[in-house]
Amino acid sequence: MHSIPASIPFWLPWAGGLLALGFLWGAMRAARKQRLIDGLPTCKTTGVFIGLVEVQGTAEATTPLASHLAGAACVHYAWTVEERWSRTVTVTTTDNKGNQHTTTRHESGWATVAQGGEQIPFYVRDDCGVLLVRPDGAKVEAATIFDQTCGRGDPLYYGKGPALAVANSDHERRFREVAIPLHAPVYVMGRAREREDIVAAEIAAGPDTPLFLISTRGERQISRGYAITFWVLLVLALAAGTAAAGLGLAVVWVGRGPEWVPFALGAAASAALALGAWAWMVFNSLVDLRNRVASAWSQVDVQLKRRFDLIPRIEGVVQGLQRHEQTTQETIAALRAQRDATPPGVAGPDFQAVGARVTAVIERYPDLKADAGFLKLHQELVDTEQRIALARGYYNEIATHYNTTIEVVPDRFVATLTRLQPRALLAAGDFERAPVQVNLAG
Repeated sequence: MHSIPASIPFWLPWAGGLLALGFLWGAMRAARKQRLIDGLPTCKTTGVFIGLVEVQGTAEATTPLASHLAGAACVHYAWTVEERWSRTVTVTTTDNKGNQHTTTRHESGWATVAQGGEQIPFYVRDDCGVLLVRPDGAKVEAATIFDQTCGRGDPLYYGKGPALAVANSDHERRFREVAIPLHAPVYVMGRAREREDIVAAEIAAGPDTPLFLISTRGERQISRGYAITFWVLLVLALAAGTAAAGLGLAVVWVGRGPEWVPFALGAAASAALALGAWAWMVFNSLVDLRNRVASAWSQVDVQLKRRFDLIPRIEGVVQGLQRHEQTTQETIAALRAQRDATPPGVAGPDFQAVGARVTAVIERYPDLKADAGFLKLHQELVDTEQRIALARGYYNEIATHYNTTIEVVPDRFVATLTRLQPRALLAAGDFERAPVQVNLAG
C-alpha cells in the first residue's frame, strides 16, 4: 500500500507552486534591497549628488512637531489606541445522525479605536552640513517612544482616547506611539534631486526610486533584517516548491518505485529554479552597481567642469590689479589641461586641487581680501574643491565595493560568466575637505 494518494486534487500542486513563486519573489526582492544598501556608500550631506544616495546623521528641524501621546519634539510620529474586548461564544452543531452538540469558547482581542500621525520635511545633519529630506512616500521605521496600558481610572484612558467603547469591552486600553525624535540618529536612502527654492539637493520620492527608506536603525541593522528575510523566504520557497512539484509528480509515479523519488525530483527542480533566480538577481544588481560606478565618475567630471568655469572669473579679478599674474596664469593652464580628466586606468591628464594656488594669489595681493566679489568667488572655489574631494571619495568607495563584489565567491561566478571587469581607483591627492558650519536656528 502506498502512502502517496492515488488521486490528488489538480489545484493543489498549482497552488503550492504559486505559493513557492511568491516566496521566491519575496526572497529575491529582500536580497536585492540588502545588496543595494550594502553597495551604496554613505555620502556626506555636502557631497550628495543627483541620483540614488544614502546619508546618515541626526534629524533636525527649525519648527519640530510635538507628538500626540508623549509630547516629544520630533519630525515624524504615528500613534494608535487599542481597546481590549472579550466575549463568550456558544455554538450548537448537528452531526450526520441528527444529534446536537453545544460548545462554548472564549474569544478576546484588541481593536484599534483611534490612530493618527504627522510628519514634516526635515534636515539630516552630519559633520559637513545639512540635507533636506521630504518624507512623503517613504517607508519610515520610527522608534517607540510611548507604550502604556491602562484602565478607565487612569486620566490617559479618556484624555487621549475616544469617549465611546467597543462592543464587549474590557475597559482596558493600550496607547502606543512611534516617532523620529529631534536630534535622533537617522538613516536615509532615496533619490536626490535639485531643490526648487535654492541651488542645493534634497531627497524625495520619485517614480523610479528602488528604495526610499527613513529609519532610526543603523545601516548594519537594516541590512541584517533584509538578510534574515531573504533566508526565511528562501527556505519557505524551497519547501513549498518541493511539496508542489512532488505532489504533481506523484500523480504519475504511484506504483512505479520508491515513493520519495517524486519529492527528490521536486526538491531538485525547486533548487534549480532558486539558483536561476539568484543568478538573475545577482547579475542585475552587479549591472546596477557598475552603472552607479560610472555615474560616480561622471560626478567627478561635473565638479571639474564647474571649477574650470569658476577659475577664469577669479583670474579676471586678480588681473584687475596685475595684468600678468604668473600664479593665476599657471593655474588656468593647469585647469585647461585637466578640465576633462580621464577616467582612472586610462592614459591622460590627472587632476589636482587648486585651492593652494589661489591662496598664494591672496598672499601676494593682500588687497584682494577686501574685495567682496573675489572673496565670494574664493569661497565658491573652496566649496568646489570640497565637492571634488567628496566626489572622488564616493567614486573610490563604490568602485572598491564593486571590485570586491565581482571577485568574491559566489558573485565571482556570475561576474566571470558575464565578463564584468574591475574599475581602477582615483589616486589624485591634495584635496581640501573642510567642515561647513550650518546654523539651523537662524
